[in-house]
Amino acid sequence: MTGWLPELAVAILATVLAITLHEAAHGYAALALGDDTAQREGRLSLNPLRHVDRVGTIMLPGFLLAVQMLTIGRVEAMFGWAKPVPVNVWKLRNPRYGMVLVAAAGPAMNVFLAWCAAMLGHPVEQMDGVLPPEALELMVRFIVLSIMANLLLALFNLMPIPPLDGGRILVGLLPAPLAAPLARLEPAGLVIVMLLIFVLPRLSEGLDPIGWISGFVMGSGFRTILWLAGHGA
Repeated sequence: MTGWLPELAVAILATVLAITLHEAAHGYAALALGDDTAQREGRLSLNPLRHVDRVGTIMLPGFLLAVQMLTIGRVEAMFGWAKPVPVNVWKLRNPRYGMVLVAAAGPAMNVFLAWCAAMLGHPVEQMDGVLPPEALELMVRFIVLSIMANLLLALFNLMPIPPLDGGRILVGLLPAPLAAPLARLEPAGLVIVMLLIFVLPRLSEGLDPIGWISGFVMGSGFRTILWLAGHGA
């Protein structure tokens, strides 16, 4: 088997799980709070194919995979997004604060999955000397990439710009005079996010939100998840 295929497989698996369960968490939270829109449209599913977004699920992760494999020969980070789960805010029992909980469910799921991946490290440690080194290394890579993918997805989505989860949380928590103008940004939200990602860092090295998020994930965020999972300091 080509040497990079197992690495590619674990990277794809970690990313797909992070994205799929993020979106499923939104749908299940909405259902619990009174909105069955996602259920009726067949999006209340753990089937990754139901959440595929052409750009966020296929093109961007594929580009990141190709660049990393061609330049450094391994996958160090992965990122993407899925097709948003439909939510009818007016069907929620408490539309304003219900939407806050629905929006928070996705990032919360990703933090939980990062912790679960770190917990998986305990049985993997016990397999040292039992499994072949190649298999053990792949399991460790899956754990590392799962932690990173989930933390990246959670923190990116918590950026305070609608339609990202952080923007919707902020709209629900701010007083109405401040929430209304922020909510009106939603149609242009993705354009604003793209400008922050691709244009702002070119204006100044200190203005790089994705660079800051990545640095946090690969530093103190990663160490914090390991500590919470009982791996010590």
